[in-house]
Amino acid sequence: MKRSLLGRIWPNAMGILLSIAFVFPVYWMFATAFKKTTDIVAETPVWFPTNPTMQHFKTAVDADNFWTFVRNSFTVTILAVVFSLIIALAASFALARMRFKGRRGFIIGFMMAQMAPWEVMVIAIYFIVRDADMLNSLVPLTLFYMVMILPFTLLTLRGFVAAVPKELEESAMVDGCTRRQAFVKVILPLLAPGLMATSMFGFITAWNELPMVLVLNKEVEYQTLPLWLSGFQTTFGNDWGATMAASTLFAIPILILFVFLQRKAVSGLTDGAVKG
Repeated sequence: MKRSLLGRIWPNAMGILLSIAFVFPVYWMFATAFKKTTDIVAETPVWFPTNPTMQHFKTAVDADNFWTFVRNSFTVTILAVVFSLIIALAASFALARMRFKGRRGFIIGFMMAQMAPWEVMVIAIYFIVRDADMLNSLVPLTLFYMVMILPFTLLTLRGFVAAVPKELEESAMVDGCTRRQAFVKVILPLLAPGLMATSMFGFITAWNELPMVLVLNKEVEYQTLPLWLSGFQTTFGNDWGATMAASTLFAIPILILFVFLQRKAVSGLTDGAVKG
């Protein structure tokens, strides 16, 4: 009886400790963003904002070119996610439903591309973009983000497509639907969890990417929020409140996306990993 009780308590206690370890830095970032400067630099830690202030957020928002960075980040991230979903959706059908020579090697190649660190290609990509006279532009940045998240998107959606019985599509076509109508009305709704999971992963990956924009876009009007955030401390000295407020603003879109897509995204990641 004691051994059984201990076996239940120990995993739960470890889960709680790990949750605290992961959540606390996020909480401290949010709490510091609302604290007064005197509370932030106090020798005794102030665990909760006693008199919350929005001044740090005002300092962050009033920083030079803040809204330009916001617009650029949303532009390249959303376009990269949409383009990768469109390409991966078509390619996943070919990989899941068709049998052709070189199919296995093609899949292995995408898996290797997913595992490879993209940072090793920064120099090569810089020379390609420079020779094409496309430095300081959002176009190559969007294309790079699309290619960066495409392997994961394709492999995950392939698992979902393989799990959908062909008979569903054939039955819809027998009932009078065209192949396109059968796809839109029958297949696409079943792929919704996979689309949500891959879109969330792609958004987070592209939203947080820094090295490529640092190399390709030297002009401020073509830079994104990660680069703005990386230089925030240098710009404002040791203003930790403004720095934490800027980090909070940077994290809010991801948190909102996660709240809305959490349930579907988690099921999509697990289902796409084991099917097909």
